[in-house]
Amino acid sequence: MHNGVAAFPEAVDALCKYRAQGGVVILITNAPRLNHVIYPQLARLGVPRAAFDAIVTSGDVARLLLQEQRDTPLFHFGPARDQSILDGLTNPMVDSRNANLCLLTGPLDDGIDSADIHHPVLLEMRDNAVSMICANPNPVVRSGDRMVICAGSIAQMYNELGGKVTYAGKPEAPIYDAAMTQMTIAARRTLPKRRILAAGDGMLTDVKDAVQNGFDAYFVAGGIHSNEMGEMQSPGSLGRVYGLIRLQFTDVKLAGICDQLRWT
Repeated sequence: MHNGVAAFPEAVDALCKYRAQGGVVILITNAPRLNHVIYPQLARLGVPRAAFDAIVTSGDVARLLLQEQRDTPLFHFGPARDQSILDGLTNPMVDSRNANLCLLTGPLDDGIDSADIHHPVLLEMRDNAVSMICANPNPVVRSGDRMVICAGSIAQMYNELGGKVTYAGKPEAPIYDAAMTQMTIAARRTLPKRRILAAGDGMLTDVKDAVQNGFDAYFVAGGIHSNEMGEMQSPGSLGRVYGLIRLQFTDVKLAGICDQLRWT
């Protein structure tokens, strides 16, 4: 839908036209914030309200997980802009040394290009048996013309160190359960999974989520994997990309591949 700086006009146009024909669009995002924060953010980026029916965020799911551990000493690992997810919670807020639970929303500095800088604090948390809730499972995200690391990269390092990680967003089932609830509300009926298409540009989130949750997948190759996928206009490009996807997900039900989401 956008690159973190501005909306993709063709993608917006496609969703608006799809909804105008009676289709239902639920945006599922690994944003570590509550959905009410995302609506105005999308508007500022140029995504009109007519492009979608509802938004479900990994922040919504993370908050539900936090509410199950109300009195557990909590460390927020992430930038201050994500703190709205904590509003109204009763957990004692502590530093990493005194925590039993960590809410991971992202790197402490947007300028870093590797999770390695956080290795010491992750090692300390591992030694203290701190459980982590990762509110943004994406390893990277596009911001303008550059790729920046997300909470998923840090969570992966913590997991490799032996720490316990619970992922709140894509590709895990809870965020899709929440999305299906919103889809039922918007459609005013329960839609079978065979009528639902999971579209996105993330191999380890969007394609994997389709495989794990029983949806058909529609892969946008010109997103975060554009360097790996190469030029989509060259002869044989669709077959090459399909082969790369099948290497990772042998049982994927792939409905289509495109370079950018557009109406045709």
